[in-house]
Amino acid sequence: MEEELRIIVSGGGTGGHIFPAVSIANAIKTQHPEAEILFVGAEGRMEMQRVPAAGYPIKALPICGFDRKHLLKNISVLFKIWKSRRLARRIIRDFRPMAAVGVGGYASGPTLNMAEAMGIPTLIQEQNSYAGVTNKLLARRADRICVAYDGMERFFPKDKIILTGNPVRQGLLDYSGSREDALKRFGLKAGCKTVLLIGGSLGARTLNESVLRNLKTIGDSDVQFIWQTGGYYFADIQEQLREKGKPDNLYVTDFISGMEEAYAAADLVISRAGASSISELCLLGKPVILVPSPNVAEDHQTKNALALVNKQAALYVRDAEAPDTLMRVAMETVSDEEKLAALSRNIRKLAFTDSAARIAEEVYRLAVAYRERKR
Repeated sequence: MEEELRIIVSGGGTGGHIFPAVSIANAIKTQHPEAEILFVGAEGRMEMQRVPAAGYPIKALPICGFDRKHLLKNISVLFKIWKSRRLARRIIRDFRPMAAVGVGGYASGPTLNMAEAMGIPTLIQEQNSYAGVTNKLLARRADRICVAYDGMERFFPKDKIILTGNPVRQGLLDYSGSREDALKRFGLKAGCKTVLLIGGSLGARTLNESVLRNLKTIGDSDVQFIWQTGGYYFADIQEQLREKGKPDNLYVTDFISGMEEAYAAADLVISRAGASSISELCLLGKPVILVPSPNVAEDHQTKNALALVNKQAALYVRDAEAPDTLMRVAMETVSDEEKLAALSRNIRKLAFTDSAARIAEEVYRLAVAYRERKR
């Protein structure tokens, strides 16, 4: 009979945090089917739907971020932090975890902070090349810090760091269809170069504007596009396309559920520079133009992008320049076979193939050591 194994996983807010969290949980369950896993997320955020859909229970904390534009509103934020810490303590006391994992996002702060205070071993998964404030604070008492980039000792104690890479969505490597099958799924032609444009699970205003400003150029080209707008922008974009006319070589959707097909169809990807997206592109060896979001803490997406650009593994267009230059750069790049091959070759060198499994092994070691101490 297997001994009990209870693990808390906390974080979320965007797909970039949720997908790695679910991947880690799945890896733990694969290695140890007896494990009980409880997620802790933030009220009203994406994880409250995505995690149950993946088959895991989740508890919500009333946590949110600070409002830097309206400072007086932060009085209520401070109350929510205090309330979230109390609730996190209660969740930990009731569930009695043997280890806690934080993947970033609002909920991971109070959850891991309380776990550390209660003597529960903790593991932080830092996805970016520039560590966030919450993880830097949690790292002081964390037992393990799993990272995706070299040089992270400038943020964290060197003896706690393990280079694992970022876990990615299951199934990305399992696609068994042909490129032609994938293109047919999007109603596109097999003989044309194809660009996939993704702005993350929430969409990206600048990337959408880059397409809308260049509809005639797109329509006149022999390049076809798969465009994920994000749900927030989709209705407005549909209205604009009705007014301006949608080119036949442009497939438009709010969200792509079968990303493995979209990647299979694409010769070139245009993407924000979130850590999770970059990890997927590395694993698949996809040529990419990165357009880092300027609206993130510590400008970490630009640092993520430059980590690849400096190794000739990606191209980079600044957010402010994208509406005027992105489509031109994309069409030039996707037509250059030599450049596509070099980008694919170089980005594939940066891939980690077993990140979730390696992180799961570290979580298990922490949990077993804790269990032995408590006997």
